[in-house]
Amino acid sequence: MNRTLFPRRLALMSLSLVASATLLSACAPLLMGGAAATTVMVATDRRSSGAQLDDQGIELRAASNIRDALGSRVRVSVTSFNRRALITGEAASERDKALVGEAVRQTPNVQAVYNEVGIANSPSLKERTEDSLLTGKVKAGLVAAKDIPANSIKVVTERGTVYLMGMLSQSEAERATSVARTTSGVQR
Repeated sequence: MNRTLFPRRLALMSLSLVASATLLSACAPLLMGGAAATTVMVATDRRSSGAQLDDQGIELRAASNIRDALGSRVRVSVTSFNRRALITGEAASERDKALVGEAVRQTPNVQAVYNEVGIANSPSLKERTEDSLLTGKVKAGLVAAKDIPANSIKVVTERGTVYLMGMLSQSEAERATSVARTTSGVQR
């Protein structure tokens, strides 16, 4: 009985592999396009590839440190650029805000911490959506301004306040700040 099942299994597995390959071949352009876009982003970023990797690691480890220290008592995000960590979001108390800052400071490779956590309740879905839209508007403004290396700037928005992080010349930083300030909806 085993001898008759083996050819059927082999045929079924072969058919499955062919079907999978056919279905996945449609994804190849998306994967290659995504890889090309990522390569362009890495190539135009002014940080070294080591700093870019460190920043990704900082964001992941800092989030884990915060979760370990405070659980779900806070709603915060950590954004790292060139080993400098920006913390945004909300905490219920000054003590929790300080604990968040300490958790991020203890993260390996962090050179500076900017703790912009507000003492407030978590924002509504509407407020978070408005912040996301505002981030998009500022990014679009930076891309439209031909004299600003938009790929070298991270934009973070929290409660209508826009934070710009990047490695820029003085004139580029002033221009980027001007674009952000003049974007409708930016409070600060």
